[in-house]
Amino acid sequence: MDNHQSRRGFLQKSMAAGVGLALWNPSFSPAFSQNSDMQLGLVTYQWGKDWELPELIANCEESGLLGVELRTEHAHGVETNLSARQRREVKKRFADSPVTCLGYGSNFAYHYTDQAEVRENIEGTKQYLQLCKDIGATGIKVKPNGLPEEVSKEKTIAQIAASFNEVGRYASDLGQLVRVEVHGKLTQQLPNMKAIFDQVTEESVKICWNCNDQDLLPPGLEANFNSVKKWFGDTVHIRELNEGDYPYQKLMNLFTQMNYKGWILLEARTTPEDRIAAMKEQLRLFNAMTKE
Repeated sequence: MDNHQSRRGFLQKSMAAGVGLALWNPSFSPAFSQNSDMQLGLVTYQWGKDWELPELIANCEESGLLGVELRTEHAHGVETNLSARQRREVKKRFADSPVTCLGYGSNFAYHYTDQAEVRENIEGTKQYLQLCKDIGATGIKVKPNGLPEEVSKEKTIAQIAASFNEVGRYASDLGQLVRVEVHGKLTQQLPNMKAIFDQVTEESVKICWNCNDQDLLPPGLEANFNSVKKWFGDTVHIRELNEGDYPYQKLMNLFTQMNYKGWILLEARTTPEDRIAAMKEQLRLFNAMTKE
């Protein structure tokens, strides 16, 4: 067991012995459903974008959302310009807390017709994969972002898959994952995502379900879910569980049925006055939905 895990285990036992019992004992913890291995975490997309790293970690700890996906250009400032010393400091901050840094939520994509732009995104992905390794995280989120009209759909799908395979090989060498967000006007349609992954050969490349309206297109949520679930990784993006018409209860049932053991990450879009209270409320809703 490495020092990171040992320290985290020590923190877990220590907190359970004192006032932190409610956070760490699974029988009491709001962060872990008693009947599910799924855990609720946070994407810093909106609710955490203006929190510097110490505040972000403290707020995640207070709310019970004990996993976080960091986003680019946010106030936490975890970017590739960090020195080796600064990267070690970020890693230590997370290791000294109960909060897990899952990795980085990038905007890298590989659907472009300009091959220089594709290469730039591939090389950028590799740089941030190294950052993820250095800060003790486990992977990077990337995306396809469309199917350009000026080239054939089949050509772009093959290009995206080949790019995933290249960054996937690099990630595998670092012990990291490439988490592909189901994203983009056409690429977020599940048949197109499946067509991409039919050409992905690297085991380190996984799908990050993104709770899009397109999930509900014929033949429906369950059939679309089942068509790609063999490629699911360890992260899922959701929006607020009490906003909109997305069938979150049905989705949670599907994940429970497949014995999913990953993180469900809140990528919130609203602007509540008290974000920590809102995070706690989302955790309450999540636990209710995942309780058998």
